[in-house]
Amino acid sequence: MANRLGGKVAAITGAASGIGLECTRHLVEEGATVVMIDRAADRLRALAAEIGPNVHPLVVDLLDASQVSGILPRILEIAGSLDIFHANAGAYVGGPAAEGDPDIWDRMLNLNINAAFRSVQAVLPYMIERKTGDILFTSSVAGVVPVVWEPIYTASKFAVQAFLHATRRQVSQYGIRMGAVLPGPVVTALIEDWPKEKMEEALANGSLMQPKEVAEAIVFMLTRPRNVVIRDLVILPNSVDL
Repeated sequence: MANRLGGKVAAITGAASGIGLECTRHLVEEGATVVMIDRAADRLRALAAEIGPNVHPLVVDLLDASQVSGILPRILEIAGSLDIFHANAGAYVGGPAAEGDPDIWDRMLNLNINAAFRSVQAVLPYMIERKTGDILFTSSVAGVVPVVWEPIYTASKFAVQAFLHATRRQVSQYGIRMGAVLPGPVVTALIEDWPKEKMEEALANGSLMQPKEVAEAIVFMLTRPRNVVIRDLVILPNSVDL
């Protein structure tokens, strides 16, 4: 344990699986206390117990606007403070726009955009008052390079990038750092709806990353000197040509 984040309190949305779970593990290894936020109550509590005493579960339905807006006092009640907020939760929809289901799009857009923005808005005043803090997004390389087979997901991540960088410039004067990790394809539940042939091909040719690699990038971002911000960190499998 390097303890580079000793004494820090982090809150991570979508923490019961995938990137959020790996980030939880890595931040705890670095000495942080982590509030794991997810709606999967039983899994969340089991994981928190497994990882150790520096992890606290917080059950929140991120599609319930009132729960999201009320997230800060619940974090403070559990952990006492908040230094790092990681808006990680997200959903994925791929496929041709002409053949899509707008109702499914709405759910994804609500999670990837509305819930992410609302959760950040909920914690920003606290960080502004303290004049310090880190806010991170799990974005995607699709937020900077339009991906032809996922137009709606791509649109959601372009929105994340726009919100992030406009807001970052508003709050940097208060000592708050904001940045995004933008991974290429990662082995998580988000790509379960990939065509079977595409998944098999990606696994075979090494064009998928593991959540651990994204978590390591997050730790790198958080452990830079306070006068340095990693604004965007794009990480790709070496075989991906983007």
